[in-house]
Amino acid sequence: MDGSRIVADMAASDVSQRFSRRRKTVLVAGGAGFLGSHLCESLLSDGHSVVCLDNLQTGRMQNVAPLLSNPRFHFLRHDVIHPLDWSGRLDEIYNLACPASPPLYQRDPIHTFRTCIDGALNLLGVARATGARILMASTSEVYGDPEIPLQSEDYRGAVNTTGPRACYDEGKRAAETLFWEFGAHQGVEVRIARIFNTYGPRMRPDDGRVVSNFIVQALTGADVTIYGQGTQTRSFCYVDDLVAGLRRLMASGYSQPVNLGNPGEFTMRELAAMVLHQTGAASRLVCCPLPVDDPRQRRPDITRARQLLGWEPKVPLEQGIARTIRHFASELGVPVRHAAFAHA
Repeated sequence: MDGSRIVADMAASDVSQRFSRRRKTVLVAGGAGFLGSHLCESLLSDGHSVVCLDNLQTGRMQNVAPLLSNPRFHFLRHDVIHPLDWSGRLDEIYNLACPASPPLYQRDPIHTFRTCIDGALNLLGVARATGARILMASTSEVYGDPEIPLQSEDYRGAVNTTGPRACYDEGKRAAETLFWEFGAHQGVEVRIARIFNTYGPRMRPDDGRVVSNFIVQALTGADVTIYGQGTQTRSFCYVDDLVAGLRRLMASGYSQPVNLGNPGEFTMRELAAMVLHQTGAASRLVCCPLPVDDPRQRRPDITRARQLLGWEPKVPLEQGIARTIRHFASELGVPVRHAAFAHA
């Protein structure tokens, strides 16, 4: 790794000047995270210049290490709760700067809430000053524990404002309001993506969400823990599909929220069975108490994304899980033994 590519102390204005003569400069806040690193990679592959901004609270340098030798990539260590001094050219901003898994965002709930609110205000201020179009990575959690089986963007949700998940759920809801108001009254071009469960390579082993939990437990021979009876459902979107959706939304002319996710619905027991089959693990299924405010179901209505963006996910869950197992097996140093994913 070329350590000289890592900018920890350089002012953001200096970094912006570096790219002032490029055709398109894109700022990815949270760019060293699971989703952000895949987005940075995709943008670079299309010839854009990328500034990856991250405080490394949950992002990891190893996610972007292969990009550091690219002259169109630069890393800036910065926390979005603090103002960002940006004076150069900027064409697009992706705001992905917030922990997305409950164990990680609950470690410091006040900082999580500030990341959503202060981070949105600071990045919206940069967008207003530079004329950049800005996209917010919102979440299906704005729907809370839904009272309807299929969640469309018009559904207002059932959210607990004082529960252990509120710092994230309500933070994202408030950030959406800020984006909407800046778009309606400040002349900023805004995009809002409501992201449903996303998975794939570069998730943290300690991420705490169900896909990484099941895979790491199975690969290490631990019990596979299911919350409740495992009848709650989720819809899982592979990271490559999600990145394609984000980029299509950014390029669109649509400022209202858009669901991005895979409408295929699976119970936790079905997911566990898939992981156990693909890893060949002999782990036991163990039921644990259901967490407070854990949603009973998640399934996106992606009609709007299909009609407005021409987007829908393409990677089947079985294939995406196989790719993700290979990634975790490599990171954990576990031999790939089972034919179900050894050649996926």
